Amino acid sequence: MVTAAPGEERSLALALVNTSRSTADDLAAPGDAASWLGDHGLPAAVTGTDGLSRLTDLRAAVRELLAALAEGRAPEATAVDAVNAAARADAAAPRLTWHAGPSREWHSTRPESLDAAVAALARDAIEVVSGDLGPLVRPCEAHGCIRYYFREHARRRWCSTTCGDRVRAARHHRLLVEQREGSR
Repeated sequence: MVTAAPGEERSLALALVNTSRSTADDLAAPGDAASWLGDHGLPAAVTGTDGLSRLTDLRAAVRELLAALAEGRAPEATAVDAVNAAARADAAAPRLTWHAGPSREWHSTRPESLDAAVAALARDAIEVVSGDLGPLVRPCEAHGCIRYYFREHARRRWCSTTCGDRVRAARHHRLLVEQREGSR
């Protein structure tokens, strides 16, 4: 079980980007992709490589948007076009809900379709990149980690305690080696 990076519970797009890690891909097969979508409240059938490609292509485009945002540069135009096209893939409309107060939710006219799932992910990516969460997007600083997270604490530098522990263990090992070599 992989620990969720800070912010994944608030952003489906961030969670989507983090399905690809240096050691694993949670969307390796259509069944894996359908399970991941269902686990994230977007039940949709992902059949064949075409459906899987739609999801992994969106993931690559959103990763480019987050990378550009974190690096303070403009994203590739193809990534922007891909996310905008995915957001238009489903006829959706805002819906007012009232729990503890008014809030806006997007409601699909084609529930439980891959179009609805892809559009919801793309809309979330647009909301993150252009909204209040955008300035919080950071890449994990652990060597070999390719995940992103929302940096809501000034001292956070890693996407998980696992990455932080790996960095600290490597630093400690390096110090021991330097001490050993220095005493010779």
